[in-house]
Amino acid sequence: MKGSIVAKFGGSSLADGQQFQKVKKIILEKEERRVIVPSAPGKRHNKDHKVTDLLYMCHQLASHLLSFDEVFQILEERYLEIARDLNLKVPISEALKNIKENISKGATRDYCASRGEYLNGLILADYLNAKFMDASEIIRFHPNGQFLPKETEELVKKRMQNAGRVVVPGFYGADEEGNIKTFSRGGSDVTGSILAQGIEASLYENWTDVSGFLMADPKIVKNPRTIKEITYKELRELSYMGAPVLHEEAIFPVRGLGIPIQIRNTNAPEEEGTLIVEDLHREPSPYIITGLAGKKDFTVITVEKTQMNGEKGFLRKLVSVFEANEVTIEHTPSSIDSVSVIVSEKEMNGKLSKIMEEIRIYLNPDQVSAQGKLALLAVVGRGMIATKGVSARVFTALYQRGINIRMISQGASELNILIGLENDDFESAIEAIYEAFTEKGEETHENL
Repeated sequence: MKGSIVAKFGGSSLADGQQFQKVKKIILEKEERRVIVPSAPGKRHNKDHKVTDLLYMCHQLASHLLSFDEVFQILEERYLEIARDLNLKVPISEALKNIKENISKGATRDYCASRGEYLNGLILADYLNAKFMDASEIIRFHPNGQFLPKETEELVKKRMQNAGRVVVPGFYGADEEGNIKTFSRGGSDVTGSILAQGIEASLYENWTDVSGFLMADPKIVKNPRTIKEITYKELRELSYMGAPVLHEEAIFPVRGLGIPIQIRNTNAPEEEGTLIVEDLHREPSPYIITGLAGKKDFTVITVEKTQMNGEKGFLRKLVSVFEANEVTIEHTPSSIDSVSVIVSEKEMNGKLSKIMEEIRIYLNPDQVSAQGKLALLAVVGRGMIATKGVSARVFTALYQRGINIRMISQGASELNILIGLENDDFESAIEAIYEAFTEKGEETHENL
């Protein structure tokens, strides 16, 4: 199947019968779309429920020996309605009955969560007159839940050869004993990427409800520009800092083979979306920055000690304090006599006083201080490397809005600038920097 296209469709793309019709039309437009990966049905409207959430609820109720009939009935009606709307012959009622029996008998949490994709896969395969291939047959996990890439690649190549058009449910696989295992939430993106690698696809299409990546959060910036092309590295930076659309682990399987990922909109298939590529042999970006993303609610712990750079093992000891308290470190900006450790406030979970005391004991610093309510904002772009004055424009934009910068960090790759500021200034900062680097800001800069 080398040269084929893998097309993954998200929950919003398969939320009801009408959406299935859109999906079928898209798939049949290109013969190369031979591997189709469906998610479980998403929300049809704001007050609706995602099927996966309902399945998790069924498991939780069943595990406490409580009735889950009412919840299961909601998702049962959802699938039966889709099947009716599409005039399908697939025995969905029988599949639902088997799933309900398994849940009542104590099925695992992973099994329950995976059934949304499984049922959607059965429906979509029947609707497309395509072959259904259960992900448990080709996506292999270790019994401890760790994904096994080598074993999976061998199975995919063996089973997919000359398979024609095939539908493989996303999000899950199984261990050697057939026990269902799932990826983290949103893992259907990862399934599509794994299959694209396994068949050496020419393209991995990820169909969702937005027309690609946006330069900034549309909840903050009105009608932000769509990013037409983005590199794997830029995507990693933006995804890590909270930009939605694609599961951050989905790039790893395809990156080694240079398979591009294209984010497309099921509801606007005429739009090109965003193409995610390797940076090799590509024209320089016409834009200085690619995108903005960030998160709120961090705590920064600053440790000061004269000549700490000459003290062997200082950073190792500092990091070991956080490791012993099971707190993940986000960033560690430093200067010659101080180092700051930035962690999520959720990670701290009441451990701040204990961590600061242990730092005093193990490292004997001159001073330890902590500040909360910090937001981190990443300005990302491969165009920054070859452009002078980028930092100046960023900081000028923030100064003109009256925003105080609490921290600045730039990696050696110069792919991003990380800025720490008050939670309350986060939205205003994104607006200011966006304006400085889009059409209005470019005109102002050129006239300086």
